[in-house]
Amino acid sequence: QVQLVESGGGLVQAGGSLRLSCAASGRTLSIHTMGWFRQAPGKDREFVAQILWSSGETYYADSVKGRFTISRDNAKNPVYLQMNSLKPEDTAAYYCAARHSWSSDYKYWGQGTQVTVSS
Repeated sequence: QVQLVESGGGLVQAGGSLRLSCAASGRTLSIHTMGWFRQAPGKDREFVAQILWSSGETYYADSVKGRFTISRDNAKNPVYLQMNSLKPEDTAAYYCAARHSWSSDYKYWGQGTQVTVSS
């Protein structure tokens, strides 16, 4: 089992920045990919970014490319999501997730942290 705990959400004005953190515990050696997702009220959950646990290779949704950066430190834990040039449409609950190499589905999820961007 893997446990994930997010932190760092809050209220920020448009154009501002926030950094989210995701701390993983448990069987972290079995993690292949860590990802960030978000869900706004009344909308489906959407992919934001992901990072491969071993190589550090990253992927982003087009809507955040160039503004958000996913990263990890040398110990691979925690995983960060640096969010710059925030827009009101970035307002959502942000979730950290992890998956194993043998599955394309994210199996482990954090409890979420709220990000609110005011105009």
